[in-house]
Amino acid sequence: MMTSKQRAYLKSLAMTENAIIFLGKASLTPENTKNVEEALAARELVKIGVHQNCDDDPRALAEILAERTHSEIVQVIGKKIVLYRPGKDDKKKIELPR
Repeated sequence: MMTSKQRAYLKSLAMTENAIIFLGKASLTPENTKNVEEALAARELVKIGVHQNCDDDPRALAEILAERTHSEIVQVIGKKIVLYRPGKDDKKKIELPR
């Protein structure tokens, strides 16, 4: 579980990032989930955009994605979702504050 200080740190990192994955009319597909999984493995912190034509609630999508990818929700603001999953100990890219 993340502390509020760690969450704030990750939010600040995510602020400068652009969304790299977008969920559209098809909402959550196995391909989207796989893309998020791969992005988390490569980057640890991923910003996901939800297009206007997606009828699903971004908060619900975030919860489903977090569960499927074993990641944590950093934040959901409007149509943007930010997920975090630490890399393996020897390959960590992001050092969280204690």
